[in-house]
Amino acid sequence: MKLSDNIGVTPLLKISDKIYAKVELLNPTGSIKDRPASYIINVAEKQGILKPGDTICEATSGNMGVSFAWLAAERGYKCVIIMPNNMSMERKKTLELYGAELIEVEAGAFDDAISLRDKMCEDNGWFNCNQFNNPLNIESHKEGTAVEILHQCKNICIEPSALISGTGTGGTIMGVGPLLKMYYPNMDIVAVEPEESPVMSGGEPGLHGIQGIGDGSKFLVDLTVVDKIITISTEDAKLRARKLAKEHGMFVGISAGSNILAAERYVEKYNPNGPVITFLCDRGDRYFSCL
Repeated sequence: MKLSDNIGVTPLLKISDKIYAKVELLNPTGSIKDRPASYIINVAEKQGILKPGDTICEATSGNMGVSFAWLAAERGYKCVIIMPNNMSMERKKTLELYGAELIEVEAGAFDDAISLRDKMCEDNGWFNCNQFNNPLNIESHKEGTAVEILHQCKNICIEPSALISGTGTGGTIMGVGPLLKMYYPNMDIVAVEPEESPVMSGGEPGLHGIQGIGDGSKFLVDLTVVDKIITISTEDAKLRARKLAKEHGMFVGISAGSNILAAERYVEKYNPNGPVITFLCDRGDRYFSCL
C-alpha cells in the first residue's frame, strides 16, 4: 500500500446548524489538491505516458505543486514547479523537502508561469500536468469528492441549499457543483474569489493573499453554471481562519477561512432552508509566515 492510496473519504463536519465543511486538510499532504494531482498522475501512468525517471512539471500557487512533488517522490519521478514569488515560505520549503526543483516568477504574473511551464515541457519532453485546463481535474472531483458528499448528505439526512467553493483552477466547483445539482436542483452553486482580484465578477486581476484561489483567470470555471459569486478580502479571510483555530480547534489555511466566511455571509443574506456545504481546503501550518 502507498500513502497515495489513502486520498479522500474525508469527513463532512458540522460547523453550525447551517454550515457543513468537507475536511480536505486530512488528505496526505494536507490539502484538497491531492485528489486531482493523483488522478492526473494515475491516468498518465495507466496510459503509459509516465514512466519512472520521467519529469513532471506544473505552474502553481502552491498546494497542487506540493501534491505533485509528493507524488513524484513517492513514485520515482523528477518534479519541476513554477510558482509566484509571493507564496508562503512554508510552501516553498515543503516543495524543496519533497525534492522538487522550484522556479519562481514575479508575483501577479501567473500567465508567465503557465507559459514558462508550457515551454519547458515542450523543450525538454516533460509531462505537462496542465491543471488549469485539464478536464481530469474536474473528473477527479466528480468521481470522488462529489460522490462522497452525496453519500454523506444521505447518511446524515440533509438536503444542501448551496455549495460554496473558492475557485483557483475551478476543478472543485465544476466537479462537485453540477453533480450535486442533479440531485438537489434548487441548490445554489456559489463561487468565492478574492475581493482584490474579482475576475469572475467582471473585475481586473490583482494581488491578494488568499493563496490557492484567484489566480487571475476563470480557467475551468463555466460561469453559466455558477449561480452566485461572493468576494472576500484577504484580511477578512485571515481573520476567519484564525478564529476557526481559536473557536473550533481547526487550524486551517487562508482559503478555508474565506470559504467559511462566504458560507456565513450566504446564510445571513439568504436564510436558506437547508444547510450549505463548503471546504476546509488545507492546513494552517502552510501559512505560519503570513497568517
